[in-house]
Amino acid sequence: MKLGYKKIVVKVGSNVITKADGLPDEARIKHLVNQLAELKKLGIEVILVSSGAVASGRSLIKVSERQDAVSARQLLASIGQVKLINAYSNFFSEHEIKCAQVLVTKEDFRDRAHYLNMKNCLQILLTHDVIPVVNENDVVSVTELMFTDNDELAGLIASMLNADALIILSNVNGIYNGDPKEDGSQVIQEIKGSVSNLASFIQTGKSQFGRGGMVTKSTMAQKVAKLGISVHIANGTTDHVLIALLKNDLIHTHFIPEKIKSGKKKWIAHSETSAKGVVQLNEGAKNVLISGKATSLLPVGIIAIQSDFQKGDIIKIVDENNNLIGLGIAEYGSDKARERIGQKKQKALVHYDYFYAAI
Repeated sequence: MKLGYKKIVVKVGSNVITKADGLPDEARIKHLVNQLAELKKLGIEVILVSSGAVASGRSLIKVSERQDAVSARQLLASIGQVKLINAYSNFFSEHEIKCAQVLVTKEDFRDRAHYLNMKNCLQILLTHDVIPVVNENDVVSVTELMFTDNDELAGLIASMLNADALIILSNVNGIYNGDPKEDGSQVIQEIKGSVSNLASFIQTGKSQFGRGGMVTKSTMAQKVAKLGISVHIANGTTDHVLIALLKNDLIHTHFIPEKIKSGKKKWIAHSETSAKGVVQLNEGAKNVLISGKATSLLPVGIIAIQSDFQKGDIIKIVDENNNLIGLGIAEYGSDKARERIGQKKQKALVHYDYFYAAI
């Protein structure tokens, strides 16, 4: 394989493995499994993040229109998950490959202990040549605690397992420089660094069956690439898409990775929703922190502690306009931090090794 990846996370969207009528496309699922089996036999470790449980459930049971949306989703996901994992299991077994079902919620990533426990589970499966098939557990996830979509989950898994690449399979060829339906629009084949205006020409419409759109995908892709992992967005309905992509023979969007970050920073990067406190900095401290130099967050640059936290908590670091600068692990609690606001020659609130710049 030309790209030489040893470990990849493949995320397949519901729009790839669902037919126009909303029912599962088993032929497409089988074709995907055949490709993953081929990659595994080439020595590439594969983790699959798959949507499609709700669509599978829809093929098995009819839900009353009077049923509320959350309950309907729980019903369809719980029934459909069995059908979906059985389809994967049966198709993988034709290649004498075992797969495992791993259902997760955002709560599973809420602290370092849970995070490492999840990481250990996935690593033991890979060690035993089992392909993990990961999906959000829609049966117990409540709306405010759900991932934005499985793209966010896939980014977390790729970061957690130090994957070489994350491949997101959607129903479009990548990110376009205009409306994909209009003549003259072309796929942006490489994106490097933070591109702030990317959202301006991405279509905001979501797929018919999924929760996330292309803006979500691009935002997540930039975050993962910033952590040192290649991200590819490609059309999963293209035959042999994975093989062509890894041979570097496919028109798609590739987010070029930056320097690899430590495992701890990868965890911090995805922990915004579980952050406990908020610390506000002045402009000078902000510029130093995001300069790219190895600099810790010192109390002299703090202008306010906006919410309480304890030592070891992940805290949000914001600028004077409350825009997110980054995330970090607090070396001491908010009480001590308040006493030291604006003071020189004080111990760093966040050490550089435990700071992730979000911009």
